[in-house]
Amino acid sequence: MSRREIREHIFKLLFLVEFHDQEELEIQVRLYLTQHEEIKEEDLRYIREKCEKILEKLPQIDEAINQVSKGWKTERMGKTDLTVLRLAYYEMKYDEDIPTGVAINEGVELAKLFGGEESPAFVNGILAKLV
Repeated sequence: MSRREIREHIFKLLFLVEFHDQEELEIQVRLYLTQHEEIKEEDLRYIREKCEKILEKLPQIDEAINQVSKGWKTERMGKTDLTVLRLAYYEMKYDEDIPTGVAINEGVELAKLFGGEESPAFVNGILAKLV
């Protein structure tokens, strides 16, 4: 499975955070992963571990995003854009295997794929301020 495909699965799982409390979230994650039997065990492990690491850092990630986003605090942002920003920021700051430029580019690509018409520009602008 390509890094991009793995990243899309991580995005989808992180998106669930906005709709479920912690107890329900664990059930939803298990349900999601069982529906994707085509994912290899090693990729599943990586996806799950990365999601857990991002969730652990969520308060710091949201704080950083809030510091640079003028007039668009995390509670006002669209859930898709916020999820993309969280994933990309985590990759920029905490994932040593992913260069910052790649994290930004992949964030913009996710915004194009899952967000609205203005999502790619919005995500790119916020991520550029977080570098």
